[in-house]
Amino acid sequence: MKRQLIAAVGVAAMVVGLAACGSDAKKDGAKSEAAPTSLTVWLTVDAQKNWPDLVKSADDALTAKYPGIKINHEYYGWKDKNPKLDSVLATDAVPDVVEMGNTEMLPYMIKGALAPLDASKFENSGAWLDGLKGSVQYNGKTYGVPYYAGARVATWRKDIAADAGVTAVPTTWADLTADLDKIQAKQGDKFSAWYNPSRDWYAAMSFVADSGGAIAKQDGDKWKASLESPEAIKGLTAWKDAIGKYMKGDLTKDDADRYIVYGLGTSAMIYGAGWEGGSAADPKIDKTGGKLKDNLVSFVMPGPSGKTLSTFLGGSDLAVPVKSKAQGAAAEWINAFTNTKAQEALIKAGNLPNNKTQLAPLKSDPKVGPSATAAELSWFVPTAPGWLQVEKANILQNALQDIAQGKKTVEAAAKDADTAIDAVINNA
Repeated sequence: MKRQLIAAVGVAAMVVGLAACGSDAKKDGAKSEAAPTSLTVWLTVDAQKNWPDLVKSADDALTAKYPGIKINHEYYGWKDKNPKLDSVLATDAVPDVVEMGNTEMLPYMIKGALAPLDASKFENSGAWLDGLKGSVQYNGKTYGVPYYAGARVATWRKDIAADAGVTAVPTTWADLTADLDKIQAKQGDKFSAWYNPSRDWYAAMSFVADSGGAIAKQDGDKWKASLESPEAIKGLTAWKDAIGKYMKGDLTKDDADRYIVYGLGTSAMIYGAGWEGGSAADPKIDKTGGKLKDNLVSFVMPGPSGKTLSTFLGGSDLAVPVKSKAQGAAAEWINAFTNTKAQEALIKAGNLPNNKTQLAPLKSDPKVGPSATAAELSWFVPTAPGWLQVEKANILQNALQDIAQGKKTVEAAAKDADTAIDAVINNA
């Protein structure tokens, strides 16, 4: 599910009342707290609609240990949750458990709004997916528990591929580019063999990760932008070459409406969140006369390195606000909601699990195999104090658009981006 990155946390409200208690949070959730009489859990509507039995199961586990405890649930849409959370963080009305998009965790960790947790007390923590594990850790501490994941995959139209003489999905970068060359030649210059929005930095940075590069690297307690590294330049160059050959659409676009554009029928392939192909095939979106429904096939995106392209994982985490008076019970509820048995329920509901152990057998499942395989090799954004400033300034997006439009060379755009990133990345 696509996450809405928050622009800022209610910093002024959070700091009041958090500074005194933030440093006193127990490592494993307030060992000395009295037996809790109530617990408030905030989840998104996904849990309410799609796996209410799992919520009840976690409740039952807690009430079995704490007879008489009252568990209150509040459910929110993604756009509504953070404003509500920001408004209560400086009060005594904080939830004890709150669901966070993995891209939402960082500012709350930085500002001390979340209690540190002992990762060893949560099942499968030693096998958490890399892209989710990175989202819950800051300065060597763990502030959340991965809940479930969603990976990016390649999706293309097998009818368009067949018209170009391509009958099987590619498994290597060489095969992919050869197939896309055939599709592009068959369909002509007004058709995108691969609709790849230039401002989709998640896709571009996957090429950077594939080549061994990174947006920025940590050196001690500071972060340093690293897009000028030879590895990052190699990845960006591979991305630029693909854009130049196969993307014939608007080079100022981001990925927000990619599934809608795909539904127009003017492209053969997209690389994005697993849900995008299905959404494009929705009769309300599909403008091809229904051709998408039976002709879409998803596959693992190969990378130029010869490996699976490293993907950015979407997903959810569960955290405990530092002002919760029931941190220990909150952690126990989270464990019951994310343990091995719980992950099995989430898998049945169509999600990817939070750990590699339960992910492994899914790779051979025809329905979720591509997503499961892609999720195994993943990356996350720099957990740096000023990362949100990097995003708010659209530094990566602007650099990528300049490259795609030929306004700057890869090297010049990377240098300018590094300068802009370094100016803000260490500033909260």
